[in-house]
Amino acid sequence: MDYFFIISILVTVSAVFGYINVRFLKLPNTIGLMLITILFTMAVFALSYFNSALLDAEKYIITHIDFKQVLLDIMLSFLLFAGALHTNFNQLKVQKWPVFAFSTLGVLFSTFLVGFSMYYLLPLLGMEVKLVYCLLFGALISPTDPIAVLSILKKAGAPKKLETKIVGESLFNDGVGVVVFLTIYNIAKFGTEKVDTIDVIKLFSQEVFGGVFLGLVLGWITFKLMKSIDDYDIEVIITLATVMGGTVLAHKLHLSAPLAMVTAGLIVGNDTVRNSAMSKITENYVDKFWELIDILMNTILFVLIGMEMLVLSFEMNYFIAGIIAIPVVLICRYLSLILPVKFFEKKLDFVPRTNLIMTWGGLRGGISIALALGLTQDMHRDLFLVITYVVVVFSIIVQGLTVGHLVKKVTKNLDPVYLD
Repeated sequence: MDYFFIISILVTVSAVFGYINVRFLKLPNTIGLMLITILFTMAVFALSYFNSALLDAEKYIITHIDFKQVLLDIMLSFLLFAGALHTNFNQLKVQKWPVFAFSTLGVLFSTFLVGFSMYYLLPLLGMEVKLVYCLLFGALISPTDPIAVLSILKKAGAPKKLETKIVGESLFNDGVGVVVFLTIYNIAKFGTEKVDTIDVIKLFSQEVFGGVFLGLVLGWITFKLMKSIDDYDIEVIITLATVMGGTVLAHKLHLSAPLAMVTAGLIVGNDTVRNSAMSKITENYVDKFWELIDILMNTILFVLIGMEMLVLSFEMNYFIAGIIAIPVVLICRYLSLILPVKFFEKKLDFVPRTNLIMTWGGLRGGISIALALGLTQDMHRDLFLVITYVVVVFSIIVQGLTVGHLVKKVTKNLDPVYLD
């Protein structure tokens, strides 16, 4: 009953806050929902001096939800499948090599750049933190969030080539980022003497390549099943079973569920499968169903992110470190993208200043917070949780509200060749 109660409260709160945003604030849903929830939580804190009932209720919800498990083990699979399902497969195929470079080499470079930067900056605030723990922070803050930026890019009228790079990178770097984080986490927990290079390569290969292979198999099976029947109700349920059953299977086999779901979603959503396996009514129902799942999960996710304020340790040094981390993370992302952008920009007609737009449009979201919540106290969990929260809030609210203007400014007088 507790779980039903908590889910009911979250859905109700999401609906109310969503209505307030659409009716009055008119901000992008992800930004509006998180902003309203943060303001609501701050108001609850103020009211708790007179009556703590609301604060106790909010704390009850947060303490009874394992945010890390709920997001990484459940919600992320649904969100990534839905995102991949509606991604332009043909554009992604053209941009596959830069997307691959951004989501692998970009994440790795960013992880080490951020990690080393924080390792040398934190002592200036009187906090000595081991390098391996700073690298953990680098790993959890490097993946970007496709969920937060997709609707903003569409409203800004971003060129398809640019949109595909940002969204495609975000879809895949979530899975890669989680694997990099888990690898460094094991090194931090067990020590380098118990985790050798072969173990790292084996874990990375198993999670990444195994996850992609599983996604290919799941996508192919889903395609074959949908092609053999013409019943939109059952076909929608088949796609749902692909995500739920595939996620369970990925966890049992120790493969990357996010990468499996992205791959399966891209296969099921590509035009060839749609044209040969789905009738028009089936296609419409599948799209509408996953759009609804996407919206529902997103509203709940960003309400939860706003509520996570309750688990933060309010120490001034931590918040100052978070403020310092904002430009550090942005600069390191910019630097991590330079080589891939320079290598591919002439071959694939990159939009001018792609690096700048991808840096500012690479929003951080719930995945970073979920990974930070998974740290132990020995890994400076409270410190890195506050830093992560500050970076995420700045990213979603400030970058999220301005990236559309940046895209419009950069693409205002572009040659038509860039706008296809």
